[in-house]
Amino acid sequence: MTPTAVPQTPAAHTQSTEGEVYTASNGCPVFNPRASQRVGVDGPLLLQDFHLIDLLAHFDRERIPERVVHAKGAGAYGTFEVTDDISDLTCANFLGEVGKKTKTFTRFSTVGGERASPDSARDPRGFATKLYTEDGVLDWVFNNTPVFFIRDPSKFPLFIHTQKRDPQTNLKDATMFWDYLSTNQESVHQVMTLFSDRGTPYGYRFMHGFSGHTFKFVKTDGSFVYVQIHLMSDQGTKNFENDEAIKVAGENPDFATKDLFDAIERGECPSWTAYVQTMTPAQAQEFKYSVFDLTKVWPHKEFPLRKFGKLTLNKNPQNYFAEVEQAAFSPAHLVPGIEASADPVLQSRLFSYNDTHRHRLGVNYLQIPVNCPLKSWNPFERDGGMRVDGNYGPFPNYQSSFAPMRYKRGWFTSEHEQWVGKALDFSPDVTGDDYEQARGLWNVLGKTPGQQENLVYNVASHLCNANHKVQEQTFQMFSRVDTKLGEFIRDRTTKMTKKHK
Repeated sequence: MTPTAVPQTPAAHTQSTEGEVYTASNGCPVFNPRASQRVGVDGPLLLQDFHLIDLLAHFDRERIPERVVHAKGAGAYGTFEVTDDISDLTCANFLGEVGKKTKTFTRFSTVGGERASPDSARDPRGFATKLYTEDGVLDWVFNNTPVFFIRDPSKFPLFIHTQKRDPQTNLKDATMFWDYLSTNQESVHQVMTLFSDRGTPYGYRFMHGFSGHTFKFVKTDGSFVYVQIHLMSDQGTKNFENDEAIKVAGENPDFATKDLFDAIERGECPSWTAYVQTMTPAQAQEFKYSVFDLTKVWPHKEFPLRKFGKLTLNKNPQNYFAEVEQAAFSPAHLVPGIEASADPVLQSRLFSYNDTHRHRLGVNYLQIPVNCPLKSWNPFERDGGMRVDGNYGPFPNYQSSFAPMRYKRGWFTSEHEQWVGKALDFSPDVTGDDYEQARGLWNVLGKTPGQQENLVYNVASHLCNANHKVQEQTFQMFSRVDTKLGEFIRDRTTKMTKKHK
């Protein structure tokens, strides 16, 4: 079956080039870009042919390293508008006035797949939004699920390795995949979310976005509340069933990318309503789970959603590489009024994201237009590869009495988070609490006809490719969530395994 063709950007056909003179990269006119300098008609090429050598050298370097995670993605520009007053929660300027609008850029992505992977693959989805505020760039680096597989950051590289390719065969490996998950069972809540139909969303417009991590909304006096942010799709949610997702992966692997682009071109601009859950430090101390546990959600009945804004995407990028592939998000990109919490996975991401951008895009990645803040002044960070602005000219590169600068408080402190304790190796154990919310999800799925059956089928369809030992480990994991769930998955997987043999 021939994959569905993605139409070219209309601008690619309509943009006028009349009067433009073709040149080499240094601006020198080139009469015939298809001609090469050589000795006679049949002789060797000349090294002096700058246009040819430069063209080939640039072509050899067109590809930058793909992201280790979130490699396949699509993006669009838009606006974030404050719809409800939350000035009692935070002093963030961009949230300080109802009706205030902030320009944004959002990139959606699959997490584990490579750049050529299908958009409909069973995988969490990234939902990252860059807000260009007057106080700097704020990045919301969210996912489409409210929890994740880990709460210990040292497990992240190991976990991602198991979701990619076997080091010997260079193939995806179901045994490796399930061996990790079944021996790190704090992941079970996210596993059940992923293997429900929510794991294969119908494009990017029909899914929610969640901070997952706990952040802090802070006021000028240093007081704060813990928060989790939710972006709820105004289009509603829509998902593929397992076999539909597989069919779409073969027919149009870029389905979600095309769907987002075409919708915006038609003027059907997708939007998401922003809500925040809040928890006081006193409530956090009494909360059943750790407020810093990425594998847990905050119950809505106990911590209700409070609306505060709307994100709307209304403009497609003009160049994918420049604006989507080079977009660089980091949870460390914060602004006054919003701070990171002590969530250990978040704390590790505060370093890791910026570090990977420096590797992939260069130390000056924040000069790339899509990443550039509205204004910045940091003459202590100078030089480095691809420094393409004025590099602060003759301004001193130290704190000089001859060139004074103004300073403004960018973050605040709080007595609640003055930490004292012994340095230790801490790896939290799995307890009965880790199955509780997964059990709740199983019960919620039972309220919609067919959803529990789909979860069982989706797991069994993948698990049947793993070896017997890992299958047994996985059956036991699901049985700890619910005895019947474990039995259903065992029965369906066993039948599928025999059929494959």
